[in-house]
Amino acid sequence: MHSTEIDVDTSRRRIVDLTPELERFCSGLGDGLVNAFVPHATAGLALMETGSGSEADFLDTLERLLPRDQRYGHAHGSPGHGADHLLPALVSPSVTLPVLDGRIAFGTWQSLVLVDMNVDNPHRHVRFSFLS
Repeated sequence: MHSTEIDVDTSRRRIVDLTPELERFCSGLGDGLVNAFVPHATAGLALMETGSGSEADFLDTLERLLPRDQRYGHAHGSPGHGADHLLPALVSPSVTLPVLDGRIAFGTWQSLVLVDMNVDNPHRHVRFSFLS
């Protein structure tokens, strides 16, 4: 197994494209599976199209599903922080992808993104692990 951890700053973006970092990690590793995992209770990973307005649409959808108000029992932190703790139930904290000859076998238009609605903690870690 081969693995690494990257640091991601989400202070300026709620959705961060991790595809370039993941591609660098997998380059030259041959055939296998790569797993990406975010070890945080308020962040997740998703496969989606980027750069076409989909990020804004996804954020809008998440804000409608998880309103930032005081309805949550988990009430510490900024207003609506309880919604942040529900995000990983909707956006998984891990994704596993096939790798063929050191290249991720993404589908057309797919990218790996970190989704983080939590404004209280913009410092995230993502672990990539390769299994051949």
